[in-house]
Amino acid sequence: MDRRSFLKNAGLGAGAAAAATTLAAPAIAQATKDMVIVSTWPRDMPGLGIPAQRLAARIGELTEGRINVQYFAAGERVGAFDSFDEVASGNAQAYIGADYYWKGKHPAWAYFTAVPFGLTYAEMDAWIQYRGGQELWDELADGYGLQNFAAGNTGVQMGGWFNKEIETADDLKGLKMRIPGLGGDVMAKLGASPVSLPGGQIYENLVSGAIDATEWVGPFNDFFMKFYEAAKYYYYPGMHEPGSMLALGCNKSWLTSLSKGDQAIIAAACAEENGKTMAETNANNGVYLDKLIKEHGVELRKFSDEVYDAFGEASEAVFAETVQHSDLAARTHESFANARSEVGRWMLLADTGYTQQRNRVLGITI
Repeated sequence: MDRRSFLKNAGLGAGAAAAATTLAAPAIAQATKDMVIVSTWPRDMPGLGIPAQRLAARIGELTEGRINVQYFAAGERVGAFDSFDEVASGNAQAYIGADYYWKGKHPAWAYFTAVPFGLTYAEMDAWIQYRGGQELWDELADGYGLQNFAAGNTGVQMGGWFNKEIETADDLKGLKMRIPGLGGDVMAKLGASPVSLPGGQIYENLVSGAIDATEWVGPFNDFFMKFYEAAKYYYYPGMHEPGSMLALGCNKSWLTSLSKGDQAIIAAACAEENGKTMAETNANNGVYLDKLIKEHGVELRKFSDEVYDAFGEASEAVFAETVQHSDLAARTHESFANARSEVGRWMLLADTGYTQQRNRVLGITI
């Protein structure tokens, strides 16, 4: 797939309304509800844009047209980072994106995508569904007139693309890196200059030298972005996003105007896509990592223990500042940290313990 085919609509431009796609025709005109969904992802972007479009289409399909869905990719109606305000104001009914983009409004938003040294996909699902995460998310979102649902996950992300080797923490000093969320705050503690850019603007900034490095997602997503044209060193594992949860954020007044059945359908469609996006990512990452290495000469690198220890110290400093923001931020961090410890201990015994032994016996290596 040509990178330009999914980035062509990423910027704001004239005729945006014409780019909207009506995904479900009303079954009974008098009974329909319009649902405008705006996204933080470019149209047809593999791994993020396509799942967002799939979720939008699924809502229309499952409601048999009772909800008339119009989906706008980033830049087709509003800019990627304007999606939150568009929905909170009621100008659109929902956004699909990553909630850590809104940490400037309240730092607790970061926890509902990913935070440094945070939760993996399985741990995040456990926290959200059974360890109080959804209730805290609801409390946070309600303050902005929203109701949010888990609607995708990208798993443990790569550490990022760098135009030089990162051997010690000192190599991060002065580095201009695209990295949002609390992960960006960690990099700032280590002397880097974090930059927040929507997906559609990363490539040109990396190629031009405006940034020296970028994180994005993983091999499946990153392959189509062609970052390898500007940065050859591909580092793992990413400390900043170990299980990045994506979200459908609905205008709550609009959502509660629907029947209970249609509200349940939206929740079910999100739960379905939450699993699908993760499965699609896991199915493709290994394939595209091979392509990056064998076809484009990408050099895979692992962060040293020294660098990771520096990440850890900086993360604790960031968390110490975050909990001072408000009672809600403190309670969110405490709940997250408890889940990380208690669920994480089980995952270490079960999943990690098993996969390490299985891979050792079968000789499965990177």
